[in-house]
Amino acid sequence: MGMTMTQKILAAHAGLPSVSAGQLIEADLDLVLGNDITSPVAIHEIGKMNVEGVFHKDKIALVMDHFAPNKDIKSAEHCKCVREFACKNDITNYFDVGEMGIEHALLPEKGLTVAGDVIIGAGLKISLVYLVVGIADFIYQKYRFNEEMKMTKQEVKDEYKNTEGNPEVKGRQRQRMREASRRRMMQDVPKADVVITNPTHLAVAIKYEPEVHKAPVVLAKGEDYLAQKIREAARENHIEIVENKPLARMLYANVEIGNEIPPELYQAVAEILAMVYNMRQ
Repeated sequence: MGMTMTQKILAAHAGLPSVSAGQLIEADLDLVLGNDITSPVAIHEIGKMNVEGVFHKDKIALVMDHFAPNKDIKSAEHCKCVREFACKNDITNYFDVGEMGIEHALLPEKGLTVAGDVIIGAGLKISLVYLVVGIADFIYQKYRFNEEMKMTKQEVKDEYKNTEGNPEVKGRQRQRMREASRRRMMQDVPKADVVITNPTHLAVAIKYEPEVHKAPVVLAKGEDYLAQKIREAARENHIEIVENKPLARMLYANVEIGNEIPPELYQAVAEILAMVYNMRQ
């Protein structure tokens, strides 16, 4: 049975009278093509063989058409491996950034392959291998990235400080703000008409200015130590101190400093203010 044109070409390059399908042959190649995926594998294997140079620097074509420009460190390492190999062995047909293209189209464009040539590729099998390797590498790289992104307890604290501010500094700032607010509050105590207590734990300073507010306003309030300071300020400024436990508790719990008292407390506060005004006369 006669041979096909492809079989005749292969037989001639292998120095055999004939070849058949499935036969393993060793042929003299006119050109070997490698890219930035397949070449690093071959280059590493050549390194293990301890050979000097390549079989023919003009019969090798290396095209950087998969990983250039590089998308990550791994692809950069692949291209670096091929680039160094091409420079070391003075490869004639080396196509890097600026000269590269799709390898299968670039070779005919450069005249390295022509009509009638037999071109044998292992692209599908190699692609399947690299697909498996690529999936495994993707899983590993994702795992490695997640591990590197995990923060230690100290890093979490530092991150919190950078985004939310140092808790200690913010705590000191809040403390200073509270102290400033208390100083302003204590400065208003001398303006009060009366201080209502329960008698020792709570103290609330009240001021009524009909021309300014519709109802009495809480100027200051405090408990325990702060209540004591309010009472002391009231005594120093000759402000009446009236003991009324239920009213003191309701004012302390329900009215913020600077706010008017609620309508439900009008009657109770009005009675105390009336008593204080009568005592002044």
